Amino acid sequence: MKSLRRGKGISASIENITPFGIWLYVKEKDYFLSYTDYPYFKDHTLKSIQNVQLLHGFHLYWPELDVDLEIDNLENPSKYHLKYQAKMIPKRQAVA
Repeated sequence: MKSLRRGKGISASIENITPFGIWLYVKEKDYFLSYTDYPYFKDHTLKSIQNVQLLHGFHLYWPELDVDLEIDNLENPSKYHLKYQAKMIPKRQAVA
């Protein structure tokens, strides 16, 4: 991310962070990434969410979160059937 203002030289930027998700601006388009569909952005710092890079013209990367997304995933979500699912860790039973 080079700047938070729109204009030349900006590859990708986070425009807004709401209680429901984030607004991403990349390649002159706005995308809404809801926490329901993209839960790995929830509960992270503003700084780590705003630190987004556009690599190779189509690959978005958040280095502090270790999150990778392709622009095609945002534009055509029906093509990508795999969704993130948090693993439930079973509770250990107390030893009597």
